[in-house]
Amino acid sequence: MRIGELAKRAGTTTRALRFYESLGLLGARRAANGYREYDEADCRLVREIQMLQAIGFSLEDTKPFVACLRAGNEMGDSCADSIAVYRRKLGEVDAYIAQLEAVRADLSAKLAGALHRETGRCPVGRTVGASEDGQD
Repeated sequence: MRIGELAKRAGTTTRALRFYESLGLLGARRAANGYREYDEADCRLVREIQMLQAIGFSLEDTKPFVACLRAGNEMGDSCADSIAVYRRKLGEVDAYIAQLEAVRADLSAKLAGALHRETGRCPVGRTVGASEDGQD
C-alpha cells in the first residue's frame, strides 16, 4: 500500500508517517517509480506507536517496542528493552503522583489555615453595596 492508504488506515497523516520514517521508526520500501510502499506489518507498527503515544510515551520511548515487533514478536512489549521502558515510565508516573500528593497536602494545609483565620470581615469578593452585616 502507498503512504496515503497507510495514513488513512492508521488514522494519521502522511506527514506523521514521513516523520516516523526520519526517526527510523518506520521503513518504507520503494517501488520502481519511487513511491513508498508499506504492508500490514507497517500498519501494525504505526498503531503501536500511536497507542504508546496516547498513554504518554515519547517517540523515543517507542523505539524498543517497534524493534520488538520488527524482530517478529506478536506484541511490542515482549522484549526486555520494552519492559525496561515500562518500568522507567512507571517510576516517572509514581514520582509525579508523589509530587502531586505533596502539592495537595500543602494546599489542604493552606486552606485549613485560611479557614481558621477567616473572620468574615474581608471586603474582597463582596458585592459592591453590601453592608457590613450582610443586610442592605
